[in-house]
Amino acid sequence: MSVLVFGAEGQLGQALQSIAPPGLELTYAGRTECDLTDANAVSDYIDRIDPEYIINCAAYTAVDKAEEDVEACYKVNRDAVRHIAECCANRKLIHISTDFVFDGKQRTPYTPEDPTAPLGVYGASKLAGEQAALETLPNQAMIIRTSWVYYTIGENFVKTMLRLMVEKESLSVVSDQRGSPTFAKSLAETIRRIIVQSCFTPGIYHWTDAGDITWWDFAKAIQEEGVSKGLIADTIPIVPIQTSDYPTPAQRPAYSVLDTTKLENLVEQGATPWRHNLNQMFEEFRSNER
Repeated sequence: MSVLVFGAEGQLGQALQSIAPPGLELTYAGRTECDLTDANAVSDYIDRIDPEYIINCAAYTAVDKAEEDVEACYKVNRDAVRHIAECCANRKLIHISTDFVFDGKQRTPYTPEDPTAPLGVYGASKLAGEQAALETLPNQAMIIRTSWVYYTIGENFVKTMLRLMVEKESLSVVSDQRGSPTFAKSLAETIRRIIVQSCFTPGIYHWTDAGDITWWDFAKAIQEEGVSKGLIADTIPIVPIQTSDYPTPAQRPAYSVLDTTKLENLVEQGATPWRHNLNQMFEEFRSNER
């Protein structure tokens, strides 16, 4: 079975490479292998690889920069998705999206069927990408929304906190935004199950690790794990602040917890608690540091 992964350089792309099972012929493509903003390049590349499945992890993820870099954001998050989908007449597409398609005004976990209302350019562009995939491939596209992704490789909240906890005497972290962290390997494993178990089913799905917390809660947990694993020498004060105390160009949803029931049922596997997966990430990170 042949699988093509776009966005190989990102966190999820790297995680997929780390769990690649035998029996799958996987090709990983980054920006140097294929320019997703070039429709002809995408078509030629996909025809040459001729995969049965395409997993699109590629995205413009600079949320704040997107507010000014609108055209570039849409080229990657909407137009590139359409280019890929147009080449999938006889293929299956798994496209990764985001919790930023919601406005955060809800106070119960968002289901895949709940109305979308992105607050900024990034969320709007990702929603447009979902729509492009589903309009082009109504029977062959599977959208998986996720949130707060982190991994041992790449830039993310966990690694940033670890660095700052060494450099700073104290930290201030937002405590009025609530969501669910997602270890990239957890999402990668779910995608692997979809393919290996042949349970691909078109539509929109959600996947995160189990449980919901604030960024402040997450920072405290990172510090606890960092100290216990010997990656941080000592604790520092972590002060909870409001979103209004830390203004950013792009507005974030205050609540973006995703209901993963639909995808859990499909792959017959429950989501693992976020704290368990954070511990696993630290174990892997510590091993890589040796």
